Parts: sequence; structure tokens; C-alpha cells
Amino acid sequence: MRLRTEEDGAELRFVMPFHEDVVGRPGYLHGGAIAGLLEFAAFTALTRAVGEHVVKKPITVTVDYMRGGTPQDTFAEAKIERLGGRIANVEAYAWQSDRDRLIAAARINFLIARS
Repeated sequence: MRLRTEEDGAELRFVMPFHEDVVGRPGYLHGGAIAGLLEFAAFTALTRAVGEHVVKKPITVTVDYMRGGTPQDTFAEAKIERLGGRIANVEAYAWQSDRDRLIAAARINFLIARS
């Protein structure tokens, strides 16, 4: 994926430009590309919160697809819902032209191992 980032204060947003590498059925994004974008956003949000040297292993990944992604840039952000001593729950959201019309959302539970 050819991702780029945009920062708006404390918010970090990922942008996945539409290109042939992310096409699924004709005229739509591949679901795996969307899931990968969401997972990348979640990992990055968690890494920013706990540091790079903390081991982060996904336990469960659940992706809900709301609508098909079309040939345009796709945006994603993630937020940590719970950060405990051993478990972190992160939610990530993807949209295109309208942030209020999500194309997908993910809930990822991580096992974290602090040294």
C-alpha cells in the first residue's frame, strides 16, 4: 500500500490513495486492502501510546464492512478504547469523502508484553 499520513493536532490520519494495487472487483476497493489499512492505523495508535519496544500481538481482529470503497482516497484513524497492563482494545475507522459515512470499522484486541 502507498500510505501517507496527515496530522491534525493529536490526531494521526492515514490516507490510502486509490491505485490498481488495491482494486478488488471492478470499480471497488479490495476488502483486504481496507482491513490492512485499519490494522495499520490500530497498530500505529497503540505504538504511539505504549512505545515501539513493547510487544503487541493481535488477539482478535473484527472488521465490519458498511459499504463498498470506490475509486478515491480512503482515510483511516484509530483510537484506543482501553489500555490495560496486558490487554489493549483499539477501534479503527475508514471512510472516503464523508467522515460520517464509514466504509468499514475494526475492533482489534491486542496482547501487550511490557518488559
